[in-house]
Amino acid sequence: MLFALASPLAAQAEPNPKHPWVDHLYPFVFYSPIDGFWLAGHYDWSSPMGFAERPEPSFGRVAFDAGASTQGSYLAVADAQAPAYWDGWRFGLTLSLIRANRLGYYGQGNNTIFDRDSAGSGRSYFYRVSRMTRSARLTVQRRVVGPLRVLVGGTVEHTAFRALPGISVFQRDSVGPFTDRVGRAGIVLDCRDLEVDPHRGVLAELLVGRGRGYTRTSASLHLYAHPLNRLILAARLGSENITGTAPLAAQQTMETSEGPIVALGGFRSLRGYYVGRFVGPGKIVGGVEARYGLVWAPRLLEVKLLAFYDAGRVFGPGESIRLTRHGLHAALGGGVAVAAMRNTLVILEGGKGTEGAQVTFATAWSF
Repeated sequence: MLFALASPLAAQAEPNPKHPWVDHLYPFVFYSPIDGFWLAGHYDWSSPMGFAERPEPSFGRVAFDAGASTQGSYLAVADAQAPAYWDGWRFGLTLSLIRANRLGYYGQGNNTIFDRDSAGSGRSYFYRVSRMTRSARLTVQRRVVGPLRVLVGGTVEHTAFRALPGISVFQRDSVGPFTDRVGRAGIVLDCRDLEVDPHRGVLAELLVGRGRGYTRTSASLHLYAHPLNRLILAARLGSENITGTAPLAAQQTMETSEGPIVALGGFRSLRGYYVGRFVGPGKIVGGVEARYGLVWAPRLLEVKLLAFYDAGRVFGPGESIRLTRHGLHAALGGGVAVAAMRNTLVILEGGKGTEGAQVTFATAWSF
């Protein structure tokens, strides 16, 4: 699924003598269930952490990614992250231009219907929409004490949707372009032993964001345990509530300290369902996962089998967000993951919900 030719270039000059910088350039090919095959290129200039006993993937990193898919999607992303370059501070700046040309759109609400016959001959895009996003996102975090950090940030984002050829659900709910300006603040408690591939620890977040005409409150809890030598157990619970008049683009995502994720549906929220399957201003999502090491050289090379259970639902405007079993959508699945060193992770997994199965290639854990 992934064919990468990694060619480290010569080490660059050292702007900080404590943290040498190196760069890498390589092409890669991967598959997405919504976009088909992608051909992309990646360049990064980073200050590696080496074997330091720290959770961050690197001291600092500047990366550029560009690619296009067989289904008309494309991306160009410039991402600068400094999680450990200055003691006690974390900085992140991301500039992106992304077109998701086959994003799911089934209508709004938790009880939207999926009818296979509606997407039959001549209606291939009945449950699809094209979304173009241009955004700039800045995040600054400051350690308060131990693993506790405070976060402030802002985003400027322009989103435009486009109906695909033929009849589609989106034509009924069509919305115009929207430019959003968001300020956010929150607290993050991060006790993970390693951020990219944690074996044990806790990640808890509470974030509040204010956009054009709406307020978003997001909370999540991730737990990791290592009860046996090769076995890692992970669990998560997350919720989000948007009050006011939220644009469709905001309802399609959940906010995290690392960036927004598409929810509900897809590998970051509800595996086994199409990306963007359920849309609403309120969301709950949960899951449990077991990861067992077949090849076990911790922090050097780990090959793991995984099994998971995901569940979640959305709530409509005016509904109270609550933990409930009523109306939950659930999926089971499994896969295989390869983790190398402290900053490389490749996952191939499949999940099955009530509407079929989805296979996903990813470079990060769902949680």
